[in-house]
Amino acid sequence: MPAGLLGNKSSLIRRAAGLRITARQMAEGLRSGSFRSLQRGQGIEFSGVREYFRGDDIRAIDWNVTARMGKPFVKMFEEERELVVFLVVDRSLSMQTPSSGGSRLYTASEASALMAFACEYTHSSVGAVLFDGEITFSCAPRSGTEQTMLIVSRLDEEPQRQQKGSVLGGALTGAARLLKKRSLVFIFSDFRTTGWEQPLTVLAGRHDVVAVRITAPADEELPDIGFIPFEDPETGEHVFLPTSSLSFRRAWKDDHLSRLYRWRDICLHRGAVPLMLSTVEDPGRALVRFFESGERRR
Repeated sequence: MPAGLLGNKSSLIRRAAGLRITARQMAEGLRSGSFRSLQRGQGIEFSGVREYFRGDDIRAIDWNVTARMGKPFVKMFEEERELVVFLVVDRSLSMQTPSSGGSRLYTASEASALMAFACEYTHSSVGAVLFDGEITFSCAPRSGTEQTMLIVSRLDEEPQRQQKGSVLGGALTGAARLLKKRSLVFIFSDFRTTGWEQPLTVLAGRHDVVAVRITAPADEELPDIGFIPFEDPETGEHVFLPTSSLSFRRAWKDDHLSRLYRWRDICLHRGAVPLMLSTVEDPGRALVRFFESGERRR
């Protein structure tokens, strides 16, 4: 693996200022997106006012404050301050395989960092669990810059003492036990493991869950470059694949699509929202589009 988690990418910590700019756009999605009101009624305890954001209910506008300030403000209720975001981040060996645009792990880490920064802007609580073949880090949701930088710094670390396998199911079970309030949970993983379906059902029954599958171009299309060596990152097994064979490349693509459709159906049937994110995509733009599409669906 290249030196450091990021390979030829810049450190998330060093890029914090730029990431915060993108996170501002995502923050609006957290404030006004469709997930903001899922399974919630309007709170009954008035707690203050805040600036109006696109998508807010115009019936909540405080006209007295709006007249004084010269721009629209809306009333806040106690429940509006209770948005909790939780990040489940897969750091297993399969996520570290180099790919176009960087590894799946880097894409997942950048997307998670953006979510953490967006939560800081919205004064929302954010927590996280990181795992490979075991749980490597977890923290309960809290708000504030210190919490944000704790999570981002752990996302930025190169994995140590790598345990083979993936405890995705255990991470989801742990999240369900840790989260006391209804939360918005983002799972960043390649889902190349087993035993996560039932824990996902339990988690999605209590929380709003977005399952983000991190993909790479080679998952679907292999280049025609003859016999090339492949290594299973979990087992270390080596095999040569005949990429010049059209039938092999078709079978490779068909297998990928079959796995993808099965994963999507599992997510939908278990109550989670499936979202694909490629290593060649800009995570910030992809997440902004996701929140905007959620608002349109609402």
